[in-house]
Amino acid sequence: MKQKITAKELRAIGFPESPVIPVTMSVAEKHYKHNTKEEVMEIFKAVLASPIEYKHDAILGMIAEKLLPKEDVNEPEISLKDTGIPFNTFGAEHIEQGAFHQMNTAAKLPVSVAGALMPDAHHGYGLPIGGVLATKNAVIPYGVGVDIGCRMCLSVFDIDAKELTNREQFFAREINEATLFGSGAMFKQAADHAVMDNPLFFEIPLLQGLQSRAWKQLGTSGSGNHFVEFGAVTITEKDEVLGIEPGLYVGLLSHSGSRALGANIANHYTKIAINKRRLPQEAKNLAWLDLNETEGQEYWLAMNLAGDYASACHHIIHAKIAKQLGRKPIKMVENHHNFAWKEVLSGVEGCNGEEVIVHRKGATPAGKNVLGIIPGSMTADGFIVKGKGEAASVNSASHGAGRKMSRTQALNNITHKALHDELNKHGVKLLGGGLDEAPFAYKDINAVMQSQTSLVDIVGKFTPKIVKMCGDSSKQYNRKRNEIVGE
Repeated sequence: MKQKITAKELRAIGFPESPVIPVTMSVAEKHYKHNTKEEVMEIFKAVLASPIEYKHDAILGMIAEKLLPKEDVNEPEISLKDTGIPFNTFGAEHIEQGAFHQMNTAAKLPVSVAGALMPDAHHGYGLPIGGVLATKNAVIPYGVGVDIGCRMCLSVFDIDAKELTNREQFFAREINEATLFGSGAMFKQAADHAVMDNPLFFEIPLLQGLQSRAWKQLGTSGSGNHFVEFGAVTITEKDEVLGIEPGLYVGLLSHSGSRALGANIANHYTKIAINKRRLPQEAKNLAWLDLNETEGQEYWLAMNLAGDYASACHHIIHAKIAKQLGRKPIKMVENHHNFAWKEVLSGVEGCNGEEVIVHRKGATPAGKNVLGIIPGSMTADGFIVKGKGEAASVNSASHGAGRKMSRTQALNNITHKALHDELNKHGVKLLGGGLDEAPFAYKDINAVMQSQTSLVDIVGKFTPKIVKMCGDSSKQYNRKRNEIVGE
């Protein structure tokens, strides 16, 4: 019988990213078949703690080799601090150990000055998803994330929410015609938007080669957890900042980012950062660029362009649908949640009133009276929120419910029948979406919101009714009924 150790279990005890994790899993399967999982994990903890001692071990040497830093004669290794900066955690009971390990590593960077961990946090690359990190004059590409400028956008229309049921086919058609889903999705005819005239497309060599594809992807929605959906917006009492009268409205909510443009920018500048800042293996993906150096300035400009591009994608989708509805939205609420900002933080220990770079990777800006959207899942409510400007969270909140199952776990454990039944239970029409995005794969959004009452006020609620995601084309849902095509 094979010894089954998962990547998540290895990350939870502090193992860094690949290539060490697949090697360790292979060693467990081949050489520790007759040991208990507890025994094997203790052995791996010992190797992780002191890989040099196992360098020449016939079996464990393969793991130790991957854990030991590679020698580089050109640049000396930058040491992490022995003690990291303190950071506050919200909803610790909802957060996996892998995210804590990643945040602890980020806290030890020489450039780190403040941080926080949100209740939807889970393991990512570099900074954990749900991690907030303020640095001094340095930007970490993987602290922003691969999908630069991934954001939420909500249009509220003065339309009776009952129309979503009475004219379901009409609203479903408008979503289907307004955008394209899929990682490589492109329009044959490009949309027109001023963002594509940004001179940076002609001034930065990397961007020159990306403009053509970016133009064809303008207004598309990507894959993964990205969506466009109609739902009911409930406002129970008027908030001065939101400015919507109490009532029940139709809401159009979208979630997507900067597509191939952002991914290419992230990967290109991460490689540069890793080459310039030789960090210990466990911190490799936290390599930073100094904002005083050319590469740092270039990344900052490119990152902001990707953010503007992501915003333009949402606005194009919303404008198309608003035109078909024959209505202008009475309110739009939107926010990035994979980005870095220059901010002067008051009341935050370690910042001393100086300008810092605040990375929010999967975290919503929640400064005083700043509006944002925190979604749940394809069947769970999302929330319109107003930030309280809490210094303890570095003016941040969660960006969603957060995953409790990896995509692989979801595909292996969730059945199509279970998803079908859940959709029917909540009266949700799913136009496209795979089992990896099923509601069961996510934490309870209400528990997450309860963990951050000190960070945001809830000023409105969004209840999904018609949801469009990418999903697996062989397992799409029939557009007339919540039935699976190809099953």
